[in-house]
Amino acid sequence: MSSLEQTLSIIKPDAYERNLSEKIKAIFIKNNLSILKSKKLHISKDEAAEFYKVHQSKPFYDQLCNYLSSGPIEVLILEGDNAVSKNRELMGATDPKNAKDGTIRHLYGISIDKNSVHGSDSVENAKIEINFFFKIS
Repeated sequence: MSSLEQTLSIIKPDAYERNLSEKIKAIFIKNNLSILKSKKLHISKDEAAEFYKVHQSKPFYDQLCNYLSSGPIEVLILEGDNAVSKNRELMGATDPKNAKDGTIRHLYGISIDKNSVHGSDSVENAKIEINFFFKIS
């Protein structure tokens, strides 16, 4: 059963600095995910810490915050049938070495840290993450 959903995608600093935004967006569009809104920004370490606070207790938290705030990013609101799971499928495994052929992280990821994209992991988190970046009520 399909359901129309929205999810957040972030084109991370490693992909943004390699000018991969258009290639990544083309993958979403080709797979029936519409880009409702997008914006380019450079967030502070404090903003990254707030965004990733769900990972606060994990050993990689500080590194994650440093990385997301290390350069420009592009944030997107994607919409489509089962957008959350479809986006996660398109992204591939967190570690590009384990990502399936043709996934964004397999194609463009450099390492487990520099894996090119972020995507919401649930419909609930998608709402929170979209609101974080777009301040939509």
